[in-house]
Amino acid sequence: MSKKKKVIILSCLIALLVATAVLNFALSSSVTKNDTATPTASYFTEVKTTRNTSRNQQLAQIDEIIASSQDGSEERTEALAMKLKLTTIMEQENLLENLIKAKGYEEVAVTIGMTSNNVSIIVKDADFNQDDAVIIYTLCSDEINATPDNVYIQAI
Repeated sequence: MSKKKKVIILSCLIALLVATAVLNFALSSSVTKNDTATPTASYFTEVKTTRNTSRNQQLAQIDEIIASSQDGSEERTEALAMKLKLTTIMEQENLLENLIKAKGYEEVAVTIGMTSNNVSIIVKDADFNQDDAVIIYTLCSDEINATPDNVYIQAI
């Protein structure tokens, strides 16, 4: 299998993993009336752990491609570009999480799309309102140049 196919397969797996995480959150946030369970900090810890594990696996796979590629090859160049993009995304996620927490939110999890400009933000705030959304949108716009159309905020 060529290196280009491996990169394409890796990109598809990343997109599938992100979609799974978003669906997991969406389905778990639809709590029925009889269910008295409330989301806790462990949910945010689990989301961040899953995201970080996935990203570390992606980086390991990219490193394998880089190690097995010849210098100057197209596969190596693509893998290096993907690694740079992935590390930039990880830094942006951490930055946004820290800035949002600094605004007074207890817990927050941020996921930025690898193949899109989408930013998904989950915050723990029982009294979340439009003013809170504006604060978060402004942070996203200022720090990572995200447009409000691409920012998805879910308060739990």
